[in-house]
Amino acid sequence: MHEKSVLDPDRIPRHVAIIMDGNGRWAKQRSLPRIMGHKAGTETVKNIVRTARELNLEVLTLYAFSTENWKRPSLEVQGLMTLLKSYLKSQLQDMLENNISLRCSGEIEKLPADVRKILLEVIQETAGNAEEDQSMILNLALSYGGRSEIVRAARIMAEKCLSGRFGPEDFSENLFASHLYTAGLPDPDLLIRTGGESRLSNFLLWQLSYAELYITETMWPDFSPERFIEALVDFQSRERRFGRTSEQLQAE
Repeated sequence: MHEKSVLDPDRIPRHVAIIMDGNGRWAKQRSLPRIMGHKAGTETVKNIVRTARELNLEVLTLYAFSTENWKRPSLEVQGLMTLLKSYLKSQLQDMLENNISLRCSGEIEKLPADVRKILLEVIQETAGNAEEDQSMILNLALSYGGRSEIVRAARIMAEKCLSGRFGPEDFSENLFASHLYTAGLPDPDLLIRTGGESRLSNFLLWQLSYAELYITETMWPDFSPERFIEALVDFQSRERRFGRTSEQLQAE
C-alpha cells in the first residue's frame, strides 16, 4: 500500500483528469441496481477530491456525465442527476473550508433546471477560492463531449472572425485553447481511467494531446486514495519528452 511519503512533492502533476468508469459493472457483480454503483462511486469522488487537495494538485477534472450518457435509461439518468445535486449540496461547505473552487465543462444548459441552479450557485460561492494560495480547482465534466467542445470553440471563433474581431491569420493553438471550456487551465498531465477500458470516450480530445495515460482494472467504487497514489507514483516514474530525446532532456 502506497503512502503519500513515497511521492516526490516537486513532481506532483499540475492537472489530473479521471474517467470514472465501472460503477454499473461494480453493481452488477454484486447483484445490485446500477444506481447503487453510482452512489458508491460518489463516495469515491469525495475521497479522491480530498486526497488530491491534500497533495496540492492545482486541477482535478472528473468525467461525471458525458453527452452520450443522455441515451441511458431515463430512470438511471434521473438517479444520476439526483446524486449530482446531493453531492453539490453536501460538499459546498467542504469546498469553502479547503479552498476548492468548482468549475464545470460541458453543455450545462441541458441539465435539469434544479440541478443547474445548485451547480451555478456552488460555482459562484466557491469562485473566490481560486484566488487563494494553494487552492485547487475541481472541474466537473457534465453533459460533456470532446468533439462538441471543439465544434463549439470553432463556431465561436468563426463568429468573431466574421464580426471582424480577428482575422484567419490570427488563428493559433493558444487562441483556439482559449475558447475551450478549460480556458485558463493547464492541460492534464495525467489521465486515469478506471474499469479497465482502453479508450478516451470523447473526453478532452484537444487537452489530452501530451497527457500520460494510466489505465487500471479497478472499478471506480473501489478506486481508493491508495490506488490514486499508485497512479501518481507511476506517473513520476515516466520520462516526459514532448518530442525531444532523452539526451536533450539530460542536457537541459
